[in-house]
Formats: sequence, structure tokens, C-alpha cells
Amino acid sequence: MVTRIGTARRKTRNKLKQHYRAKGKIPLSKYFQKLQAGDKVALVANPAVAKGMYFPRFHGLVATVLTQKGFCYQVALKTGNKEIKFNVHPIHLKKL
Repeated sequence: MVTRIGTARRKTRNKLKQHYRAKGKIPLSKYFQKLQAGDKVALVANPAVAKGMYFPRFHGLVATVLTQKGFCYQVALKTGNKEIKFNVHPIHLKKL
């Protein structure tokens, strides 16, 4: 296979773009939101914060919170017949 050139944020100009009213200071309530195991969350990336961001392919999908690992949360996402687990910073999660 061909070696990919670039990082995980390549080809995401429109996908990770914020609305012009959402730009600016990030509310602290997004940083410190508390989630419980079993909560359904939407993966909505905040492009201003690169820390704890998931791969952009999963943007907009719904996942389930498994546990809290440090300051981030481990979430499980079902795609096809596989379950993918990854750690996400709470600023990129929206509780449903």
C-alpha cells in the first residue's frame, strides 16, 4: 500500500470547521462535564482543541461511554460488525 503523507487532520477543512457564532472562548462547562458509564454521546469535535481528538472519520457518530480514564473518557463505537474503543477528551463529546 502507499504510505500516507500527512497527519490525521488532513482533508478535514470542511468537516472540522466551526460555525462563526461558535468561535471564540470555549466554555469551561464543556471541559468539566461529567458523564456516567452507559451514557450516549455524540462525537462532535472542537477543532480549536487538538488534545484528545478522535480520528475525523468518526465525526458526528453516536458512541457509548464505557469508563473514565484520567481526564478523558473511553467510548465504544459500533461500526459495521466491529466495536471500536478509543479515549476522547470531554470537550469533543456532546451528551444526548
